Amino acid sequence: MSLALVNEIITNPAFHDYLAILKGARNGFVYGVKVRFPHALVMSILFGRGDWQTRLRVIYRATKQHAFNLAKFVSIYKTVLLIQKKLNNGKERDSDTFIAGLLGGYFVFGDRNAVNEQIVLYVVSRVVASFIPRAASGYNTSPQSALADSAVKPLPPDSKYFTLFAAVSWGAVMWLFRHRGETIQPGMFNSMKYLYRDSESWKDLRTLLWHNN
Repeated sequence: MSLALVNEIITNPAFHDYLAILKGARNGFVYGVKVRFPHALVMSILFGRGDWQTRLRVIYRATKQHAFNLAKFVSIYKTVLLIQKKLNNGKERDSDTFIAGLLGGYFVFGDRNAVNEQIVLYVVSRVVASFIPRAASGYNTSPQSALADSAVKPLPPDSKYFTLFAAVSWGAVMWLFRHRGETIQPGMFNSMKYLYRDSESWKDLRTLLWHNN
């Protein structure tokens, strides 16, 4: 098969929706690697246990799981959207995105593990934060920003309501950490323990300024 024929196929509008599923899976995988690898690396340096061979295996597994899960979710989401569109004579309904996300979330992120829990908590925090009243003007973005060419211009939270939201959020999480620490996601619990409990004790100058007890 010649390159010209391949280009003709992939630019044919008749195949666009199907190839978009493939491209979405690719982008999901790449984004998962970019997001998870540095996070897993830093967490392993700060809180990891065992030798570096063990830590590298943990980093690899977390990165692989995040990348493949996002690739699978995007594939399922786009596929279900396409199926619903075909069943509705080529028209998308308002509920289609919710149904596609619901099914993707169930089959991909429904399995409770550390990586999935972090992703779901990240998503739910954005859902909750979306209910904060919005400001009148959009974010200040540069021409190089991904938002520059977007048809939808996200609006930042109204500063007054965001201040209240931040205060309540931090008050709640600090109360949970002190009184119901078992309910906090392990990654965040480790970070909070490092910040607020490990800083409570030392026995010499070394453990005060350089290393925890």
